[in-house]
Formats: sequence, structure tokens, C-alpha cells
Amino acid sequence: MEITKETTMGAMLEYDMGIAYVLMQAGMHCVGCPSSIGESLEEACAVHGLDVDVVLASIQEYLQSRG
Repeated sequence: MEITKETTMGAMLEYDMGIAYVLMQAGMHCVGCPSSIGESLEEACAVHGLDVDVVLASIQEYLQSRG
């Protein structure tokens, strides 16, 4: 699965729950919040004042490292 700025939080977490740790490390502590599931990564980052490009790079780095 390719994760993009448009990928919903729910789809990412369904694909790999390890992404939740990456998101929490970035400062997004409401990963399990029901209202966040339908948000895109970009929308969730905007709500939390996070740079979506930085968060996306961290997710991609995590996914590459798991081999």
C-alpha cells in the first residue's frame, strides 16, 4: 500500500498498526479517536499543527525499515 497525504487514518492503521507509534511520536496522540479514522493524513496533521511532509516521511521510513 502506498501511503500519501490523502490516505485516511483508518486505512493506514488497518494496513499497519505500527504506524500508530510513528504518529504518536510526531505528536498525534488521538490516533485511536473515532473521529480521526475518516480524516486524511493531511487533515489530521493540520488539526495538530504538524508538517504533513515530515510526518509522511517518518511513516515511509518506518514502512521501509520493516522490510
